[in-house]
Parts: sequence; C-alpha cells; structure tokens
Amino acid sequence: MEFEETGFDGLYLVKMKPIADERGHFFRTYCANEFGSIGMNEHFVQMNQSFNKSPGTLRGMHAQAGEAAEIKFVRCLSGKVFDVVVDLRKDSSTYLQYFGIELFGGDFKGLLIPRGFVHGFITLEMDSTLLYHHTAFYDPLREVCVRYDDPAIGIQWPVAVKHISEKDLSYPFINENFKDCHESMQTL
Repeated sequence: MEFEETGFDGLYLVKMKPIADERGHFFRTYCANEFGSIGMNEHFVQMNQSFNKSPGTLRGMHAQAGEAAEIKFVRCLSGKVFDVVVDLRKDSSTYLQYFGIELFGGDFKGLLIPRGFVHGFITLEMDSTLLYHHTAFYDPLREVCVRYDDPAIGIQWPVAVKHISEKDLSYPFINENFKDCHESMQTL
C-alpha cells in the first residue's frame, strides 16, 4: 500500500498494489501494520455499503462529533463517484476547504478521512457502490451535517444533482448554523 498526502492534515489517498496474472488480480485493502505506519492505529468497528442506481445521486455531507467522531476509509467497488470531504477543524490551515477526487471500481484507491471532516459523494455512473469502514458506531444524536451546496465552501460538483434525500436537502448553510456546527466539530 502507498499513502499519498493530499495537502490536508491526516487525509490520505490510499493506493493498493494489485498482483495480477492470467487469473485476475489480488490486493490487500487493509493492513493494521501499514495503516499504523501513518499513525492510524485505531480499529474499524463498523462497515457500511452504499448502492446507488443512477448518476447524479448525491449523499452527504455527513460526520459525527463527540464520542462518536470517527475515522473513515472509503472505497468505490463499482461504478464511479466524485468523493468529497470538507475540513471543519477550526484550527486547521485548510478550514472550510474541500478535497474532491474521482473514485471508481477497479482503480485500487481509497480515501482515509480523519476526524473533523464531513464526507459526501455524487455518482457519475449507474450502479455505483461504496464501502465505508468506520472507527466508531453510528450515533444519530451526534451527527453533524452541512449542505452540499453551501456557498461558504463552494464545492464544484462535476454533474448536476438529480437525486438527493430530503434529509440531505434540509441541512442549514454554515453561516446559518455556524455556532452549532463549530461547537459540535470542536469535540472531535
């Protein structure tokens, strides 16, 4: 495995190294020793999978705070997505900046997301599936969310949003909930 720095403290693009022959390929998707080499020594306690039928499906922008704050490792198993994280760590040099990358099935890449980032994605192809590893159990009472189209962040989504949940549409902009969002994220 190779851990590529992204310019955001603690956020890594993880590149797997497949071994291929006429049968296909084999590669390691996680190794505690290798993740430990970059200081990620926590255990994943929950795995979730998201299947999305149509292009233009947006899910996000989500995180958890307090005792439920988590590190996530995200991979695309099929299809193609534009995966995005936003740094909500007030003392960070990349505060309110976003990082976006295309992930697709067969690209042998994943994104290791530290605490203090909200995460989301938009699908670029039919039948896109993501696999998430989490270091904390989901707690709906500790969820922190921001709008995917918040002008304070200015995410440049590569395609129009065609499908989004009412819940994801209901999040306030940061300038509307700055105090609550800021206080929640400081407990990460």
